Amino acid sequence: MVRTSLPARERSLLPTDEPLSLLTKTGEPVADPVLEMPGDDVLLELHRKMVVGRRFDTQATALTRQGRLAVYPSSRGQEACEVGAVLALREQDWLFPTYRDSVALVTRGVPAGETLTLLQGGWHLGYDPYEHRVGPQCTPLATNTLHAVGLAQAASLKGEDTVALVLVGDGATSEGDTHEALNFAGVWKAPVVFLVQNNGYAISVPMSKQNAAPSLAHKGVGYGVPSVLVDGNDPAAVYAVVRDAVRTAAEGGGPTLVEALTYRVEAHTNADDATRYRDADEVAAWLDRDPVDRIESHLAAKGLLDDARRAAVAQEAEAFAASVREVMNTDVEVDPAELFAHVYAQPTSHLQEQAAMLAEELA
Repeated sequence: MVRTSLPARERSLLPTDEPLSLLTKTGEPVADPVLEMPGDDVLLELHRKMVVGRRFDTQATALTRQGRLAVYPSSRGQEACEVGAVLALREQDWLFPTYRDSVALVTRGVPAGETLTLLQGGWHLGYDPYEHRVGPQCTPLATNTLHAVGLAQAASLKGEDTVALVLVGDGATSEGDTHEALNFAGVWKAPVVFLVQNNGYAISVPMSKQNAAPSLAHKGVGYGVPSVLVDGNDPAAVYAVVRDAVRTAAEGGGPTLVEALTYRVEAHTNADDATRYRDADEVAAWLDRDPVDRIESHLAAKGLLDDARRAAVAQEAEAFAASVREVMNTDVEVDPAELFAHVYAQPTSHLQEQAAMLAEELA
């Protein structure tokens, strides 16, 4: 039996002992699922966006090695979280991402060039948050949690039908901002969904040195926030859980804390050597649970993904990667004077002196 929303037990403060899932690692439907399987059209869109997102991710990684990006934190292996959660949002909802969530941004419709502006070294965000309903990618851990709760609560006070989804990593749950955000969300019953992508490491610090609770989802009980533990490499399950949490928030049911168990296949960033703190066998074990392979196997078994459709999706992904290369390989003319723009509405005398000093040196 499947349900259209989580039963009362899962809406309680404590999560289940085992992560909720809909698909096994080889793509078969799980027996007696708690969650409702998304429709075929959703599953096909999850697959398409994940394939395109992964190709974007590998292209961005290559551009970093070529010096076109200053830094790029890969999310390879986390596509089920990035894509599943974003597709669960409604058009009027807001997304609050971190520096690792570029795939989530392009899935939301932010142009690739604008998505990568910050990581290229630009002084500004690159995209219009109001156009896409996407907050700034936060580099300081957990600052986006408070932004999400603030926006969600403001929307609630104004009578707007808006839910905020905030993405964080496991390391961000150790930050004070996350504590404050969960506390405010619980007290205010703010329409916000917290999605913790637990990829096993806060840079090089493993979960065993970060948290003594049975799971990160257990943190919700201290704030009166219902929590869910989900298989973060199961795109169907991530979509179903986040979709239900968004629906609950929109109906006035308050916040939800979702922990998605996943894995960061690549290093923390291009400046990190992951072999110093994890071995190849660990990575191989998680590659065996690849989220793209999982949904492809499921769709193929249902007769929804044949060679022609698979080739069409791969061609779309390659075309998207080519467009990313074209944008990012275009040299940008930088005006050093922009350093002083948009700092104050009325430039201070000190700022004017500094601008004049720079102009003199450049001349």
